[in-house]
Amino acid sequence: MGTPGLETPWRFLYPWFAMRVIAGTLRRRMLEAPEGLAKRPTSDRLRETLFNVLAPRMEGARFLDLYAGSGAVGIEAASRGAASVVLVERATPALKVLRGNLEKLGLRGGVRVEALSVAAYLRRGRATAAAGFDFVFLDPPYEAAEEYAMVLGLLGSEAKGLLAEGATVIAEHRRREKLKDCFGALTRIRLLEQGDAALSFYETAISF
Repeated sequence: MGTPGLETPWRFLYPWFAMRVIAGTLRRRMLEAPEGLAKRPTSDRLRETLFNVLAPRMEGARFLDLYAGSGAVGIEAASRGAASVVLVERATPALKVLRGNLEKLGLRGGVRVEALSVAAYLRRGRATAAAGFDFVFLDPPYEAAEEYAMVLGLLGSEAKGLLAEGATVIAEHRRREKLKDCFGALTRIRLLEQGDAALSFYETAISF
């Protein structure tokens, strides 16, 4: 089990409840997710807001979901036409739910689970120059503010080879948590606020 507050949001310590895929080929299919999710701004509504923005570029995209948890965001991307999805999660309770959701939906092949920490995944990607993600989504524990700087800092510098040219990196965070406008080559282009939550959208400031 992952250490609460370091890798997996605290919602994974609570009993399960149901959530749904919002749109696409898996529309209205139910997913399992921890009960704590109901008390946190990661919701169907926020996910819908996110994918309303990403929709025009989602078909055929390569999607990386960091701190994937139940897999709801990455599964939504697959449902909406992403060609490949990588879900990074290390905590045992979350992985059990995540793999159960993928099995129930019959998602194989184009959807892959990486059972390791986000930092380890980014270091490995940097070392192997594994490139090509069009979208990267990160939703670390809200209380672990240092995770935002670590991940965005790496994606804007040493690990930027993971990104396709023109890629968008999206960070979900507390509305009151003020992320920097720039992390190396990443520049924030949009900030959406909804309730207590916010979505910061970053793109590369330069071509590489």
